[in-house]
Amino acid sequence: MSQLDIVGKSFPQIAAREKATGETKFVTDLVLPRMLCGQVLRSPYPHAKIISIDTAKAAALPGVKAVVTFQDTPKIKFGPRSEDWTIFASDKTRFHGDEVAAVAAVDADIAEQALELIRVEYEELPYIISPLDAMKQGAPLVHEDKPGNIGAEFKVEAGDVDRAMDDSYVVYEDHFYTNQVYQAYMEPMSALADVDLSGRVSIWTGTQIPNMMRMTYAKALGMSPDSLRIVVPEYGGAFGGKMENNIHLIAAVLAQKSGRPVKLVNTRHDDFLAGNPRVPMHFDIKIGATQDGILTAKDVKVVGAAGARLVYSQVIVATACYRVDSLYRLKNVRAKGYTVYTNSVPTACFRGFGNSQSTFVLESALDELAIQLKIDPAELRIKNGMGSNETSVHGWKIGSSGLRECVTKASKAANWSQKKNNKTPFKGIGLACCNHVSGNRPFAREFDGGSGIVRVGKDGRITVFHGESDMGQGQNTTFAQIVAERLGVTMDMVNVAQVDTDISPFGLGSFATRGTLMGGNGVLAAAKDAYDQMADIAADMLNTKAADVACRKAMFFSKSSSETKISFQDIASEATIRHHGAPIVGTGFYKPPTELPDPDTKKGNISPAYPFGCQIAEVEVDPDTGQVSVTNFVAAHDVGRAINPMATVGQIQGGIAQGLGWTLMENMAYEDGKMINADFVDYIVPSCFDIPDIKAILVEPIEPNGPYGAKGIGEPALNPTMAAITNAIYDATGVRIKELPVNPQKLLAQIQKLGKHVKE
Repeated sequence: MSQLDIVGKSFPQIAAREKATGETKFVTDLVLPRMLCGQVLRSPYPHAKIISIDTAKAAALPGVKAVVTFQDTPKIKFGPRSEDWTIFASDKTRFHGDEVAAVAAVDADIAEQALELIRVEYEELPYIISPLDAMKQGAPLVHEDKPGNIGAEFKVEAGDVDRAMDDSYVVYEDHFYTNQVYQAYMEPMSALADVDLSGRVSIWTGTQIPNMMRMTYAKALGMSPDSLRIVVPEYGGAFGGKMENNIHLIAAVLAQKSGRPVKLVNTRHDDFLAGNPRVPMHFDIKIGATQDGILTAKDVKVVGAAGARLVYSQVIVATACYRVDSLYRLKNVRAKGYTVYTNSVPTACFRGFGNSQSTFVLESALDELAIQLKIDPAELRIKNGMGSNETSVHGWKIGSSGLRECVTKASKAANWSQKKNNKTPFKGIGLACCNHVSGNRPFAREFDGGSGIVRVGKDGRITVFHGESDMGQGQNTTFAQIVAERLGVTMDMVNVAQVDTDISPFGLGSFATRGTLMGGNGVLAAAKDAYDQMADIAADMLNTKAADVACRKAMFFSKSSSETKISFQDIASEATIRHHGAPIVGTGFYKPPTELPDPDTKKGNISPAYPFGCQIAEVEVDPDTGQVSVTNFVAAHDVGRAINPMATVGQIQGGIAQGLGWTLMENMAYEDGKMINADFVDYIVPSCFDIPDIKAILVEPIEPNGPYGAKGIGEPALNPTMAAITNAIYDATGVRIKELPVNPQKLLAQIQKLGKHVKE
């Protein structure tokens, strides 16, 4: 590949100046003429029959323009994966925070007063929060048509697991639990809805999946998709949480009934109660190895809590069953997954998407095997790790893998061998690896890929249109770099348009670490098309052939004779004149070499590329309290070519901070069926004082299917963090952490039980 001018260089986000100065307009900042304030009435009970709803007093309150319940909706069941949703609770509420009614008023105070005037008569019903309890005979049913509260089952098997286990030199078997945690994005969920005179609905909202959301919401509202428009302004983070949610639909229903725009913004409390947090999971794992440390077989059972609606939880549980199998050269695997309804907040996507939960379990189990086999944990990973041009047990074709290099470089940077061999009481070091996808063909079974539009105006100004979603991770900047590189221009000439389903090309959105590879390849194809059109005109003006033309630093020239140069702006102007005012418009798409997995064996190459990583944590445990402090962190990640190294390092640092919070402090707690810490006073997230020095190492094997060789990084940055920390805790104390988050009191009791000496 020729020298790159833009790709591989660090650039601040293209929206950084506006965000730093407070000029950015988030959904909460948007205002439309005659706009109303919406608020939602939520169930105070985890499970209750609705006897009656009286909205008369609320509707009569001066300033109230609309009051809506289930009766004001199309009453259509819908959902992104399983049609078990309604816009409001119909016959009963199924979780504490379930949507019962909503109002739209001229201001927030009147809206809040109106909610207090709505009278709802409930009959409380028995409830269940634990998915294990929900599966027991005689447990209350969340949905009457789902026996045993089973929302979905998943099974996968390859090889002969039982025989391989019998032939293993060592077998480790245990139970693990990963808890429910909240995405803790900066901006709560919000929506601004408006209805035009034709009845067409527009929704402005921060969403990761504008086009997929549009399809789901069109059904819920009983309209065709072309009657619904989704616009994505800048928004304050998502981490998987901002996909489908009833808040958007409620805003739309209020706008339809009132005939005026309605903005509905969750309070932070409501966001905790009715967002879509991480799926908590119970794991039973059994894993074997030969005497020299070759993994022989893996057998798992996963039980995940869906909450009151499935959302994407069944896909997440399925992912937890088998994605991690392609991290190592496993030949014999078996997994069963159960997604179970409970009377708790519906759970869904969160950075890692099931792979984070299963990575915690697998990497903890591997450390136990290393202990039994007396093998260095780093050596065990290197010995079994998937390499380039290998195919995994599930048919994943690994085009490039930097896993072994990640382990080697992280170990060297952390001084792993010396610290493992020279023990200090209550200080420890731990290692964990991970794999992931860069796009996931089975998630949207119709297709996966990317597309783009690149418009070059008469003045040379370039606008990039895409259908993905920048949720703060810097995706728009990455796309701008890819387009600037392909066109041979400077970054200041490229603008990335706001995603608007009326204008932008269809895109699947930001999930499955797909943005850089899928969306990046899409805009790259569009940029190539635009370049080819400009090169034809440049060749004519330079009196040469298009194949002889090049453009660097916004100057076109002949490769064979670079003395004469014509500016990019002059070529753009000439193109517009020749086309009688029409700008250069390049379009393109990327079709990845992915496959739908076989419905029985689940085999199939589901992603164009697979990122890997290795993280090493150092901890210190207070022998008086059991409190854990993470004192140092090294993270080496295979990212393919880093399009923007600064942003890539930022993603790694952010993932580790989020994983540290999950490991040591974050937990959504329930009492009497209700969430009892639904705010940032009681739900603790890491501060700058909790985050150690993080050394990020970029391992860059050029990925053949990536734009300029790139892979994704968003989710792998989090996946191994939990196990790296808990493996370090084991190294410091001898206590194996099998339940997240780490409880200092329980840890201290286990230390004492093991006979460790506590300071006087």
